[in-house]
Amino acid sequence: MKINIRIYLTVFLSLSFGLFQAQAQKQEKFKVMLDAGHGGNDPGAIGHGVKEKDVVLAVVLKVGKLLEKHKDIEVAYTRNKDVFIPVKDRSTIANKAKASVFVSVHCNSSTSATPFGTETFVMGISKNKSNMEVAKRENAVIFLEEDYKSKYKGYDPNNPESMVAMMLLQGEYINQSISLASAIQNNFTNKLKRSNRGVKQDIFYVLHGCAMPSVLTELGFVSNKKEAEYLKSEKGQNELAEAIANALINYKNDHYSSSSEFVDFSTISVEDTKINTPQVTEVVENTKTTITESINKNETIFKVQIAASSNKLDLKPSNFKGLNPVTYIKDGSLYKYHFGETNSYPTAQELLQQAKTSGYEQAFIIAFRDGKQVKLSDVIK
Repeated sequence: MKINIRIYLTVFLSLSFGLFQAQAQKQEKFKVMLDAGHGGNDPGAIGHGVKEKDVVLAVVLKVGKLLEKHKDIEVAYTRNKDVFIPVKDRSTIANKAKASVFVSVHCNSSTSATPFGTETFVMGISKNKSNMEVAKRENAVIFLEEDYKSKYKGYDPNNPESMVAMMLLQGEYINQSISLASAIQNNFTNKLKRSNRGVKQDIFYVLHGCAMPSVLTELGFVSNKKEAEYLKSEKGQNELAEAIANALINYKNDHYSSSSEFVDFSTISVEDTKINTPQVTEVVENTKTTITESINKNETIFKVQIAASSNKLDLKPSNFKGLNPVTYIKDGSLYKYHFGETNSYPTAQELLQQAKTSGYEQAFIIAFRDGKQVKLSDVIK
């Protein structure tokens, strides 16, 4: 089924505009919206006597209790008991609450008993078959809703083409979402020694309407006997909850100022804020020089972000599919890798196409002015 993306966006954005405006206002506290997947008549994945809905609710409530110990953090839930919440309502709840971040917690499953490990997703289009299977399984829950044909008209979880429009709404928050997802995965991997399946992108309906950074994390596979036992154990649930809570605390410390006002480095408007963001120094390790002087000019500089990772890579073409020059910015615990630099937006579009042709299909253009990252929409009229 084909949909008119222009009409879809016009209607959705007009309905959501008030929520996006409210989200942009100064927040009193760092507010975390915790979303326990499935619930009620939807058990989610089932394996070895374990129901996904039970595990994720237990973990989410434990995360909440840990975060509530911090006076500068406010916690809210899409559900705090065994009830079914329609997928579309979950992001709406987060938006109305003016949440700072949205974390949806799930358990994985496979037709094979072999797969195991944790993975965390942000919104994005993926051609990876295993990624798409996870997205399809999580999105298929909409068919349990009585009025799904009218509520999700034009949307087919099995057809990637019908989900393209959803990508545009989360684009503003992709950097922060990746940062949060990386923090969660790092804790799962480094502190809990869980197998790391990585930070990935795909299209999840529960994330698409969120007017804030959002992630969906998979705690492990209930289809794997050993992992299922860990997921249902009090020890496992406590450890996973602590890993997520600490990741959220670290994320808050990296991205919020001491006054708890959000410093959004990818969408911040220089004209509309009095926040003193740090001067950006982008490093070119090949030449042991910096390009701060170029970035600090009173003009707009365009770059193409090709990757973000907690790992620091040597800035040589062989590490970036032949692209050169590549630079990076250290943002908290995350390294953000950029390709090219130009004052011309048409040239930036050419660089973007070059990056995508090289294999970075999720690459996107970012803009700097006076050494600070600004909204692309503010400089492209």
